[in-house]
This record gives sequence, C-alpha cells and structure tokens, in this order.
Amino acid sequence: MSGQKVGYIRVSSTSQNDERQLDDVELDEIFRDKCSGKDTKRPGLDDCLRHLRKGDTLHVHSLDRLARNLGDLQTMVEQLNAKGINVQFHKENLFFTGTDNPMQKLMLQMMGAFAEFERNLIRERQREGIEAAKARGVLIGSRPKLDDAVEQEMVARASRQGANKKALAEEYGVTRATLYNAIKRYQSKHTVNAES
Repeated sequence: MSGQKVGYIRVSSTSQNDERQLDDVELDEIFRDKCSGKDTKRPGLDDCLRHLRKGDTLHVHSLDRLARNLGDLQTMVEQLNAKGINVQFHKENLFFTGTDNPMQKLMLQMMGAFAEFERNLIRERQREGIEAAKARGVLIGSRPKLDDAVEQEMVARASRQGANKKALAEEYGVTRATLYNAIKRYQSKHTVNAES
C-alpha cells in the first residue's frame, strides 16, 4: 500500500498568497505556515512532521520553503528519509528517497547551498538599500526620542490656545501620538507634584 501525498506550504507573511505553491499537485493532506523561514516556531511544519508516516511522500514547493538553512535542510531530509518518508521539491525537480545515492546527496547539498546563497544576497541588497536610504537622509526604524528640554518646549507650545498640534509634531519630527503622549506625561507629572 502506497503512503499519503502530504504537502507543506509556507509563505513569509500573512499578506502573501500561498495558492501558487503545489496547486498542480494532488495531495491527501496539506499543512501551512505563514511566517519567516528563519522563524523557529512553525506550527504547520511541526504538525506535518508528526503526521508523516513510513511510505508517505512530503511535497514541498522549493528547498527554501522547508528549512532555515543548509544544515537544517540536510538534517530534516535525512531524518525523514531514515523514517522511510520520501521528500520531493517541485521547483528544483528533486526527489529524495533515502537510498544510498551519492548523486542525491550532492544535489541536496548543492541546491541547499544555492538557496542559502540567494537568501544572503537578498539580505545584502536589503542592507545596501537601508544604507543608501540613510545616506539620502531617510529615517529608518523608530524615530529618535526627544530629550527632556526639547520635549518640555514642545509641550509648552502645544498647550497654548489654538496651537496646531499636527504642524507642531511635524516641526519636531514626531508623530501626533508622540506629542499627545508627551502632553499626558507632562500633565500627570504636574498633577502629582501639585497634590504632594
């Protein structure tokens, strides 16, 4: 009796569509995750690995959908093969059965290395993009916090009758929420001082 065809699908974010992965493969069971590849918490994968039995074939769209890095990929495929579970990667057209085939092992290592290299290139491009944006003066990440003196000045100006808080927040380079939080802190501090 042949085993089940089990699919594992992972997309990096909740906004990504996972329908293109394995859409042309007839599967008995499908497990899904919506998380980063580097994320160690992948409940869909955990459920998938618990579900798989000897004789089953695990179908995955591509190498980088299954594992976080080359070592992780090799270990996972080898462990599955040792349990009698086949693994098929559709994008790379690779099929691993666990037979002592040096060519299969070499292909797994090479394809995993290419997938890791591609991820590293993407990260490097992201870093270069961030550095280029910083050089152009684009703010990256959270805005810097105001020191106490500047915050007090901003709150004092905001407290004046008819002060345009939106324009004031823009002038100080903060969000309106930051401005309102500063006002709240200032008011609560002065209320406590007045009561003591």
